[in-house]
Amino acid sequence: MSSRNTLHDIPEIVGLDSRRELVRIPPDLDVPLTPRVRRILDTEAFQRLKQISQLGLVGKVYPAANHTRFEHSLGVYRLALLQVKELAHDERFVEIIQPEDAERFLATALLHDLGHWPFCHPIEDLRLEGVPHHESFARRFLLGGEIEEALSEDWGIDASEIASLLDQPPTDQVSRLLSSMLSGPIDIDKMDYLFRDSLHAGVPYGRNFDQNRLIGSLRLNANGDGLAISSKGKTAAELMVFARYVMFSEVYWHHAVRASTSMFQRAFFLLYQQLDLDTLFLQGDWELAEAMRKAAVGTPAAELLDGLFGSRRKLFKRLGEFAFTDDADLYRRIAGRPYSWLAMLGERLAEAASLKMGVPVAKDELLIDAPPSEREVQFRVDVFFPKQDRYRPLADVSPVIRALAEEQFDDYVKRVRIFGSPRIADALRNSGAMESLLCDALDSLDAEGCADV
Repeated sequence: MSSRNTLHDIPEIVGLDSRRELVRIPPDLDVPLTPRVRRILDTEAFQRLKQISQLGLVGKVYPAANHTRFEHSLGVYRLALLQVKELAHDERFVEIIQPEDAERFLATALLHDLGHWPFCHPIEDLRLEGVPHHESFARRFLLGGEIEEALSEDWGIDASEIASLLDQPPTDQVSRLLSSMLSGPIDIDKMDYLFRDSLHAGVPYGRNFDQNRLIGSLRLNANGDGLAISSKGKTAAELMVFARYVMFSEVYWHHAVRASTSMFQRAFFLLYQQLDLDTLFLQGDWELAEAMRKAAVGTPAAELLDGLFGSRRKLFKRLGEFAFTDDADLYRRIAGRPYSWLAMLGERLAEAASLKMGVPVAKDELLIDAPPSEREVQFRVDVFFPKQDRYRPLADVSPVIRALAEEQFDDYVKRVRIFGSPRIADALRNSGAMESLLCDALDSLDAEGCADV
């Protein structure tokens, strides 16, 4: 249990103003360090995050987007300190959250990405048997090692409480509130990754919202189990929603980023049963890529991986794409399907192209990229209007939120795309028949009852 009398007595909060020990992260941000925070940073499990890129394959398109999970974790931790410092002025927050709860939140914020492995999100989206969720994988590093000892000895925290906050549904008011602060509509994870990813990608989209204004407007919702904002933060919240929308549209789901992702996913799908994932998921980007390339020798995955990680960049080319707004029926037939089904559809499309276009196409030379089954969280947060002494949903007072967050976000920024290898791309792109061939391939799967795999 914490011996702190108030939230302001927590050493890490004190460190925000004392500025005695600091580490600098881009762009010119100081993160205060205490001895117990430094001890966690120096563990092998946390240092490993320096070898895992935050954006993975986005770096194939945006060459400076090579920042790491280590940097992002420090950014999230810094925002957690600012968040607690701000909410310490909210009487309702102080009644619910004791200093030991706040310390648990700060430690969780620092450790929230501990379970990530190289190229984690593209691999998770495959939904393969035997591949864990990164939140639960964090237990591998939290329990039974250096971090568990540090949390117990320096913080008086049971590491299992951190693990539960990361991967278990909250069951009480305190855990619901802390979970909302870490992973909710206006959480510190989104605030940092939108800003940091935008900074390193060299685009302005994720930096055009006022973090300080947003944090300064935080308060508890009417039930006291989640965050809301005051009316002063309305514009900052709207701009954050817009930043998220544009970052998905222009960076995370940029067509060449998705081509790279599709190539990596197909290679991993072909190889993962031959890989020692228990070992590789403990290592960095380079080790996983090299292990895959070694396993791929003599297989169709070799060309895919050579195009991504070889001496020359050779990405698959976009042969067709459509969003929900282009053809809703066709989009719904493909979006959200299991990856194994998408792989079958790509094989049928390759067969159809070979037959009807007279161009020999191998089954792994056409890839179908589609939105995964898991949807992005909608942006639902209440705004408190002090003059009316009333909370109102942000969507009720903001046309921006209604347009960009209340409607289905994924359907507008995540497109279904067809990618082809450079060898056959020009011939098939010029044919103008890809959508027709795709419909034929879909019909053939449906006729065989392949609704799911």
